[in-house]
Amino acid sequence: MIRFALRIPEELHARLTVQATTDRRSINSEILHLLEVALNAIPPETPDRLDDDSATPDPPPASGRGYPRHGKPDSSPA
Repeated sequence: MIRFALRIPEELHARLTVQATTDRRSINSEILHLLEVALNAIPPETPDRLDDDSATPDPPPASGRGYPRHGKPDSSPA
């Protein structure tokens, strides 16, 4: 299994904590469950589906421009 750090807004973390508690899961397990449910909800013929290599977008330019940013700019070094 791959490990990585994920920064999320405090409000989203609070919502995940409540949902995980309700579902009697750890926060990690709740995130995995929600990702699986969301990805399985995408019909196979959807062009953005990740299991189709032809739908994989080109990587962004080295400048980092090319994909929209969400939230605050990343303050970590590149």
